[in-house]
Amino acid sequence: MAKVAYYPGCALEGSGGPYDKSTRVLVKELGLEMENLEDYNCCGAMEVKNIHPMLQTYMSARNLAIASKLQGCDTVMAPCNGCYRNLKQTEYECATSEETMKTVQELANKSGDPVYEGEVRSLHALEWFMEEVGTDGIKSKVKKSLNGLKIANYYGCMYTRPRQIFPEKDQGPGSESSYAPHFMDDLLSAAGAVSVDFPLKTACCGGAHTLSDSDTSTQLVLNILQAAEDAGAEVIATECPTCHSGLEMHQVRAEIEFGIKSNVKVIYFTQLLGLAMGLSARKVGIPDNVSDSMDLLAAKGII
Repeated sequence: MAKVAYYPGCALEGSGGPYDKSTRVLVKELGLEMENLEDYNCCGAMEVKNIHPMLQTYMSARNLAIASKLQGCDTVMAPCNGCYRNLKQTEYECATSEETMKTVQELANKSGDPVYEGEVRSLHALEWFMEEVGTDGIKSKVKKSLNGLKIANYYGCMYTRPRQIFPEKDQGPGSESSYAPHFMDDLLSAAGAVSVDFPLKTACCGGAHTLSDSDTSTQLVLNILQAAEDAGAEVIATECPTCHSGLEMHQVRAEIEFGIKSNVKVIYFTQLLGLAMGLSARKVGIPDNVSDSMDLLAAKGII
């Protein structure tokens, strides 16, 4: 088992609190080990690259270097798609551009930070659970099945794009697919859920437009919500705090501003797996979600 540094990023310490809570208790329940990444900084999110792309690369490289040089970890696990994508982009750019690696190392030396040398990899939480536990491991840990709960698994746009920065994907059986991701489907199906055929699993939720053009974001979220409902889903499972918050908030906004109501619930995949492991709804943060799924989960006999 790889020694994993847990990089929650900014969102999981704020709006993504339920994701952080459920990730931590699920990791413990599955018998995995992770340690907090110390003195980490923002990955640069989507905004920093508009100031200077190299600054965003350096910010992620600093996190990777801290994990390796100061904590002895060869793997950084990020539950957030934005953080994951930026870490992977940094790995790719430093591995394929001598100039980028040189600049990143020069900045580290000037600032007195540990120097990134490409010796650490980054994983999304989904990949880590699949790698260390797998579907058979999930099945062996299930104490309370998800009882055929119909789920649309929503991966968002950054989990698979741009494809060239994810060399571990699309490598045949056992690997994740950047065209039709399935790790979340596999894990939740192993816990007793039914994954519906959901065509917008990698569509953009409009997170980058929320502040500048809320109507566009609301329409993009509505597309996802309605596609999930049309596919027969009772729940949309998420694996990104930005996507999760966007779906929740714009579901509410769509009803208030445009009179369009959807009933599908939005729940983090870690919360659903935690419930299947026998953890209480409160322990995995279900009551902390904006999307109120308590009645549905009770009716399905899951809580």
